Amino acid sequence: MTGAATARPADRITLTGVSAIGHHGVFDHEKRDGQPFIVDAVLHTDTSAAAATDDLSETTDYGAVAETITGLITGEPFDLIEKLAGEIAAAILAGFPTVSAVEVTVHKPKAPIQVPFGDVAITIFRDRA
Repeated sequence: MTGAATARPADRITLTGVSAIGHHGVFDHEKRDGQPFIVDAVLHTDTSAAAATDDLSETTDYGAVAETITGLITGEPFDLIEKLAGEIAAAILAGFPTVSAVEVTVHKPKAPIQVPFGDVAITIFRDRA
């Protein structure tokens, strides 16, 4: 079929619970004091070459992805977790060419909400298109 779109790889590498203290938020005390942020990332990739060769260079180094995520959590403060999620997705796509798309969830379990709650999170999906 001519002109058909290339299908997204069916394989995924999933990292859950990557956490660090960040200084993101709209309130001064959030930027000053910091709080925990937890990130989950689903990396859409083709793992067939790695499965065939058992060679790390044929896949996405999820340890390096986790370090990238942690660096952004602890780095420059943003007002919104939407911005943090977008920066994480962009960094993964820029730094890991084997990843064709990424889904990033940023959890902010200590958000300054005045009613009882368990978690607040945003999930975004970005691809190379």
